[in-house]
Amino acid sequence: MKKIVGKIAGLVRQWEGPQTDDLVLRPGEFGLGKIPARLTPDDTTTMVCGYCSTGCGLNVHLKDGRAINLSADTHYPVNLGMACPKGWEALTPLAAPDRATTPLLRNETTGELEPVDWDRALLLFCERFKEIKRNHGPESVAFLSTGQIVTEEMAFLGALFKFGMGFVHCDSNTRQCMATSAVAYKQSFGFDAPPYSYNDFEESDVLLFIGSNPCIAHPILWQRVLRNRHNPEIIVIDPRATETAMAATQHFAILPKSDLVLLYGLANILIASHWIRRDYIDAHTTGFEDFANFVAQFTPEVVSGLTGISVDRLWRLAQTIGDGKRVSFWWTMGVNQGHESTRTAQAVINLALMTGNMGRPGTGANSITGQCNAMGSRLFANVTGILGGYDFLNTVHRKHVAEQLRIDPAAIPNRNSRSYDQIVDDIEAGKIKGLWVVATNASHSWINQSRFNETLKKLDFLVVQDLYSTTETARRADLVLPAAGWGEKEGTLINSERRIGLVKRVTRAPGQALADFNIFKLIAQYWGCGEMFREWSSPEAVFQILKRVSSGQPCEIDGIKDYRMLDDCGGVQWPCPVSIDAAPPATERRLFEDGRFYHADQRARFLFEAPRPNPEPADVDFPFILLTGRGTSSQWHTQTRTGKSDVLRKLYPENVYVEINPIDAERLGIAPNAPVEIASRRAQIEATAFVTNSVQPGQLFLPMHYPSVNELTFPAFDPYSRQPSYKACAVRLTAKSARL
Repeated sequence: MKKIVGKIAGLVRQWEGPQTDDLVLRPGEFGLGKIPARLTPDDTTTMVCGYCSTGCGLNVHLKDGRAINLSADTHYPVNLGMACPKGWEALTPLAAPDRATTPLLRNETTGELEPVDWDRALLLFCERFKEIKRNHGPESVAFLSTGQIVTEEMAFLGALFKFGMGFVHCDSNTRQCMATSAVAYKQSFGFDAPPYSYNDFEESDVLLFIGSNPCIAHPILWQRVLRNRHNPEIIVIDPRATETAMAATQHFAILPKSDLVLLYGLANILIASHWIRRDYIDAHTTGFEDFANFVAQFTPEVVSGLTGISVDRLWRLAQTIGDGKRVSFWWTMGVNQGHESTRTAQAVINLALMTGNMGRPGTGANSITGQCNAMGSRLFANVTGILGGYDFLNTVHRKHVAEQLRIDPAAIPNRNSRSYDQIVDDIEAGKIKGLWVVATNASHSWINQSRFNETLKKLDFLVVQDLYSTTETARRADLVLPAAGWGEKEGTLINSERRIGLVKRVTRAPGQALADFNIFKLIAQYWGCGEMFREWSSPEAVFQILKRVSSGQPCEIDGIKDYRMLDDCGGVQWPCPVSIDAAPPATERRLFEDGRFYHADQRARFLFEAPRPNPEPADVDFPFILLTGRGTSSQWHTQTRTGKSDVLRKLYPENVYVEINPIDAERLGIAPNAPVEIASRRAQIEATAFVTNSVQPGQLFLPMHYPSVNELTFPAFDPYSRQPSYKACAVRLTAKSARL
């Protein structure tokens, strides 16, 4: 045992990075792999941004082999020389003074987190989790992971936890943003397959955005919309007059969470008016007749009363869709984060199918992803499915994946993981005793935050693996493992249009911080399952494994030779099968051009269900509906990284603010910039009043980025995707001075 630990300690020192001022990058080197030989220590290299799912290409400018600045890559096919504020400042968070630079262990006497070495940290990690497993079984430990680490790390984490360590339950924070889209696509198309390319923003003559504010959430994609030369109709369906709505040709300010009723009503008008493609429906879909009979009850008059949109405007919207030659439908969190979100996303898909707007330039039912690698998480994280989109419940799938990984099929669980909310419930119930949190700040971001943080106290052992020791979650940990960030390691990210882009190691992680990949490799050795992962020697080696596993799947990437090919091509969209061995850089892979989907009969399905009421409507005690969402393009999630940038902090208010309609402000005697209190049935917080017509009377809006906001939110979940409904709950608003 001493020999093994000594050898591993040597690996730790090796992976900590150079302890001198040697160059991180030399000519011919690329992190642990290779870069083009023409690159010199004072040159420029390109890699994909690590913030949102747009997946922009950034030029990294090097001096003495280290990254000193960033600029937008004019040749990268995603952003074409554009970048948002977060992209320009992406290096800044890496130099933050509160980076975790050594493992930290909570002192049982003082209660403080204190530095320990990697050897002690990893021995304790394995000892405590093994003890919990012995005493309570393989379902007593879980992990909560992320859409922010590279694909190869996601794959390693999931395989290590389930196949090597022998646990079952895990989930990712992509459950908070993209689970609905993944489930909707699987059920409707037979596979989690967003069908579009970013070029479709420029090819549509009608673009419909529902619950989506790309001006703020995905500003580079909005710039792609502005490049559209077809003078398109831009339709926004959103309760708020968002920045995107203000730039639209039509804005429909529906009542909160009436989306499903509206979409069914539009389908009814389109069918009754014969503004549908019956030839496409008959050739490529199933279930249309039942769907048509179902939506007949959603007459314009009924829909108008439930959505707040006049009958005339409903007809205008339907006709705009019906008259369009190339209509694209786009949604993000306003759809995904709802109590009936899967059926809402499928109602969007149904509109695209029935009008034949699928598989052609400028068309599609298109979910814009949230995090930079949410798509990687959905396909390759071993969370909701086995690597490559396979099914844990399918014996043939388990056997196939085991053969490709050269492991015993019995090592692969034959049951699905519990979802994020169910893991939290199981912690509260005492079923889950240990939790490993990787690259996510759940103590800030999870719905009904106070209950979540109280629940964490019931754990026997909480490990947080992150860049910073100061996040709300890390401050509650028993053990903190310091991780390297974007730009300090290598791997791939998969963006919203399914483009696989490359991340490079262009700077050194501080102190003893390690790439998540190397932390997982060490844990495998300490746990005693290192031999199972002998082939998982580097991120690029794992990429080759993922190629092998995905072969024959809709997400096949076997045609991508290596990282250098991704670098030369500016990323490659999946599917990229073996038959196109040298994928041309300009190849655009829009799905379903042949009208064949991934169900056994190769047809898409019309899926629908009766709408359900908002689980927490406004009432006398809590008369407002609270909406949440993105604040500015310079903010990101819990501000763990964007909050480190002086530049970005200047671009948004420091403290939480609430948008309130002037009518409500006058009625309540609330002046602009006055302090107010917002209360739900779960908590009460303070904010500054921002009086604006962007919200309707009876509604309030809070940006999700501030720590206190999710103390208010109501824990409702879609029954199919288990995604939380952050977007609507009942609150009351009072002037702070009026409090007794």
